[in-house]
Amino acid sequence: MYEAFYGFNERPFQLTPTPHIFYAGKLHKRALAYLQYGLSQGEGFIVITGDIGTGKTTIANQLLAKLDHDHILARQIVTAKLAPDDLLRMITAVFQLPIQQHNKASYLDAISNFLTQLHHQGKRALLLVDEAQNLPLESIEELRMLSNFQLAGKPLLQSFLLGQNELNAIIQAPNMEQFRQRIIASSNLSALSLEETAAYIQCRIEQAGACASLLHEDCFAPIHQFTQGIPRRINNLMDRVLLFGFLEEKQPLTAHDVEQVIQELASEIAYQTPPAASASATQPTTTLFAPQNATADHANAASIQQSPYHGMLSELSALLDQSLESKIKMARDLDALLSQHHAHSVQVLQAKALDPLSSPRHAAHSSATADLDGAATTNANTPD
Repeated sequence: MYEAFYGFNERPFQLTPTPHIFYAGKLHKRALAYLQYGLSQGEGFIVITGDIGTGKTTIANQLLAKLDHDHILARQIVTAKLAPDDLLRMITAVFQLPIQQHNKASYLDAISNFLTQLHHQGKRALLLVDEAQNLPLESIEELRMLSNFQLAGKPLLQSFLLGQNELNAIIQAPNMEQFRQRIIASSNLSALSLEETAAYIQCRIEQAGACASLLHEDCFAPIHQFTQGIPRRINNLMDRVLLFGFLEEKQPLTAHDVEQVIQELASEIAYQTPPAASASATQPTTTLFAPQNATADHANAASIQQSPYHGMLSELSALLDQSLESKIKMARDLDALLSQHHAHSVQVLQAKALDPLSSPRHAAHSSATADLDGAATTNANTPD
């Protein structure tokens, strides 16, 4: 919509990664270098992790764009929570392998035959597994088993894993030692610094065909503060900033323009902290950047937090806790009394069972005998 207004050849900040518009920060260059190093080794695993939106998929696309396709056949899969058999079936599908029967043995046989044919053609296979944090341990172990396919001492399949930071914990599990020993390099992507954020924005603007001076220097600090240096968030914000400038017919854009867009975004649902997380969040998304009227907002927030209602709620919560503790103690005491009563009853019953004179049957028998004796005595004293 705004491309012609600014002189862009294409949108510079769209969400879908574009391989020809790429800015590599320090960590991104390192991750890409690790992937290329792994390719040169032809074996082992490369693991790239990072927060959401830090550019893992973008790096994977960069690697695929620079591959030697004459010698490497690469395929990329995006995984969900796939069981080992389902993962194998997805691999056969992405490489378009013919399957005789839908079972694990058939999948493995098809993969083995395919890799062997590639080797005879002077090629090898590369599998990029995106969103690998979704895979259970058993499926990651299945990938390790696939790396055992070898011919003449050369691995036939190499796998790169890209995933969010949860993947690190999965790989560090005690039973993943064999997989960890196959990792030849790993890298973790983090957010961009303020300087990198400015360079990222300027690079993408220039690569899209416009002048980097489209934004004033004072724009980058609020952009970095609001987005926390996450490339995907930067793209979202910058796309809206450029749209705002187009609608207002403003060029170049200033920090005040950026602040106005940030205030608009802060009211939208995509940028609001979920209620469940708001209490524990130390820095909600909606307050990452303080607009011009932030002083009044913070004062209002402080007055709300210090209002008597919060004190009443705290006291009520404390009373409920005390009441709950008291009820728990009463339940424990009652349980102890019932246990004592039960033990006493058992002792009485056991004592009666051991003493035949106290048994009900003996008492009844004694009473009957006494009645008979009395009757006999009466009959003896009665005259004929």
